[in-house]
Amino acid sequence: MADAAFDVEKIRADFPILHQQVNGQPLVYLDNAATTQKPNAVIDAISDYYRNDNSNVHRGAHALADRATVKFEAAREKVAAFLNAPSARQIIWTRGTTESINLVAASWGKAFLQPGDRILVSAMEHHSNIVPWQLVAAITGAKVEAIPVDANGNINMLAFDSMLDAHVKMVAVGHVSNAMGTINPVEKIVTLAHAVGARVLIDGAQSLSHWAVDVQALNCDFYVFSAHKLFGPTGLGVLYGKEDLLNVMPPYQGGGEMIETVSFSGTTFNQLPYKFEAGTPDIAGAIGLGAAIDYLNGIDRVAAAAHEQALLRYAEGRAHATQGLKLVGTATHKTSVMSFLIEGAHPADVGVLLDKQGVAVRTGNHCAQPIMDQFGIPGTVRASFSFYNTFDEVDRLFAAIEKAKTFLL
Repeated sequence: MADAAFDVEKIRADFPILHQQVNGQPLVYLDNAATTQKPNAVIDAISDYYRNDNSNVHRGAHALADRATVKFEAAREKVAAFLNAPSARQIIWTRGTTESINLVAASWGKAFLQPGDRILVSAMEHHSNIVPWQLVAAITGAKVEAIPVDANGNINMLAFDSMLDAHVKMVAVGHVSNAMGTINPVEKIVTLAHAVGARVLIDGAQSLSHWAVDVQALNCDFYVFSAHKLFGPTGLGVLYGKEDLLNVMPPYQGGGEMIETVSFSGTTFNQLPYKFEAGTPDIAGAIGLGAAIDYLNGIDRVAAAAHEQALLRYAEGRAHATQGLKLVGTATHKTSVMSFLIEGAHPADVGVLLDKQGVAVRTGNHCAQPIMDQFGIPGTVRASFSFYNTFDEVDRLFAAIEKAKTFLL
């Protein structure tokens, strides 16, 4: 069953957290859509910064500040190259995908949305790509509308096309559904939205851990993601934006670093990217993300993606053969996410019983309540695979499901 082209055991050796027992059983970590685990290279880079270079960045007059600044800005350059962004000036540090979306909604939205404007988001979006737009719509008089999603978890592209008109100013969609793993046709979405003059924000939180993204080829206006879903640390996010848009957007927060001059007669703002980075940034987080990107660049990502898809196919095959198990989200194009229900059992109860056997999954509505409401379910059990997972772990998952069923049914 192992993939000869991809040495998963060699990869697993880089992730120390995987080698432990939970409730007396070897850990099977299948919650990668919530957060990915961290390789030694990332842990060491963060530790090394705090041990040797800890200082605030920029404007420092000593060696530690210089070293910290070099590493901090080198990480920004790595992100720009990773996304194929034209310039590192277009890479804005935030606290996560959620803050990146809030920044665009608050800054771009308040500046450019007017009464009667329309914001389109898909019905499968994470709450963080719904609520910020609702907040800015309430202030500006714009309206948030849901793009329909079918029973298999696909965006209805015919419906989307019919919704587009000159009043649509923003289309905000996830590259991948966190709840179901659906890979959305974002290239086509961008092209159709631009044809009516709309801007497009792509939530890439669930995509970059699976494959490379080229923002220039995609031609989106904004692309956002979180470090912790890309094998980096929590508390750090990235906003990529087209430079002409970032230049005309007002600052999101005020404080140090984001200014050029301050006086009581008025303030002028810093150049990109610092205009949007008020206060002391997450220096260690940025350095950790840079190390995560270096790590990913050092492995065969095509083989890793193929391994993940093989895991998904094997898991879904086992699911179809499991009595009483129903898959939720059966799109043709998916990342390695398998959401399911056990007939007659609440997802939370399933999750608890799996955990008692050392299997870590996520349960609930996955911050995607509208699509769960559409499907008429309270949530799902979600097993999400990364390239460090194995076929044996899939077997452990299904053995745990069978044992859980004896208590639940």
